[in-house]
Amino acid sequence: MRPERGFTLVEVLVALAIVALSLAAIAASMSQMLDAASSLRDRTYASWIGQNKIAEMRLANVLPEVSSTSGEVEFANATWDWRAVVSETGIENFMRIDVSVSHAGDEYVVRTVTGFVGAPARAGQPGGRWRELPDQEPTQ
Repeated sequence: MRPERGFTLVEVLVALAIVALSLAAIAASMSQMLDAASSLRDRTYASWIGQNKIAEMRLANVLPEVSSTSGEVEFANATWDWRAVVSETGIENFMRIDVSVSHAGDEYVVRTVTGFVGAPARAGQPGGRWRELPDQEPTQ
């Protein structure tokens, strides 16, 4: 009589357990990648929103006052809250702007973008020139 060939029940169960563990590990890895992609997308959108707000302040062509403003914007099929804080830099006519962006109604700040705004130049003239130090002779 020839012995029958094939796998025993124990061998099949061990193989199934290995496959189940492998599939669980792959599913967990995929979940982490999806979360990371979603987070990266949100941070990118928040960065764009912050940069847009700074560009709007620059395009207003006035030196902003030290203040704090906030608002809501619709972007990428979602509603976002933004808060812009204008502060002094210690340099005359040069202000710092920090724009914090979060999902609407959420306290967690997704991204904070920082920019700087100087006094606008007069029409037809370049934006001022650096003053030479008093102990240096002017160059020609």
